[in-house]
Amino acid sequence: MIREKTVLAIIPARGGSKGVPRKNIRMVAGKPLIAWTIDEAKKSIYIDRLVISSDDEEIIRVAREFGCEAPFIRPSELAQDDTPGIEPVLHALKQLPGYDYVVLLQPTSPMRKVVDIDGCIKKCSYDNHRAVVSVAESAKSPYWMYTIDTGSHIVPILPAPEEFERRQALPITYALNGAVYVAEIGWLRNSKTFVQAETGAYIMPKTRSIDIDLEQDIVLCDFLLTNNIVMDSPKRRA
Repeated sequence: MIREKTVLAIIPARGGSKGVPRKNIRMVAGKPLIAWTIDEAKKSIYIDRLVISSDDEEIIRVAREFGCEAPFIRPSELAQDDTPGIEPVLHALKQLPGYDYVVLLQPTSPMRKVVDIDGCIKKCSYDNHRAVVSVAESAKSPYWMYTIDTGSHIVPILPAPEEFERRQALPITYALNGAVYVAEIGWLRNSKTFVQAETGAYIMPKTRSIDIDLEQDIVLCDFLLTNNIVMDSPKRRA
C-alpha cells in the first residue's frame, strides 16, 4: 500500500514462448528465470498482492513454489503470439477487483531490483502520474538510425541538426526496457495502454535493463548473476 492506495502486482508468463522455448522457467544462475522477478517483488514495501497470470500448469507450479499466488488460469485465447500485452493485465484486473494501482512485472527482466519496482510505484503516486514505465538510455541514438529505400540508399529516420554532428552532442534518448509498468487501474481500464502522454518515466541503468529475448540473453544474465558482477552503469551526463 502507498498513501492509502492498494497495489496489485501481476507477472505475465505464458507457456508458448518461441524465441527461447520455456524461457520463463529456464534455469538462470541456479533458479528458474521467473523466480528472479518473484523474489524481488516480494521485497517490495508497497505491493499488497503478487500474482501470476499464466496458461501453463508447470509455470504456475514453479511460481507457487517461490511464493507467488496463482488465483486463476489465463484463458488460452489470451496466451497466443498475437495477443496484445495489455489483454492479460485487463483480464487479471477483472478477476481481482478492488485495487488502486497495478504493477506489471515481466519475468524476462531478471536484473531488475526491488529499488526499481518501488521507485516506479513511488514516482507514480508522489509525482501524480497516471502511469509510470521504466526506461533506459538507448544504446544507439535514433539520429544515427536509418531505413533503406528501394534503391538500397540509407535514409535517416530523423534529420540531425548541424549542432549534433558529434556523438557527444546528441540529445540523450531513452527506450522502454520492459522491466516495470505501473498505472492507476481506473485510468488503465480506459486507456488500455501504459504508454500515453500522461505517462512518467523511471530511468534504470542499462546494466539492470537486459530483456531476455534471445538465447544469448539467457547466457549473459546467467554469467552476470552467477558471478555477482552487476553494477550500475555510469551516467553520460545529467
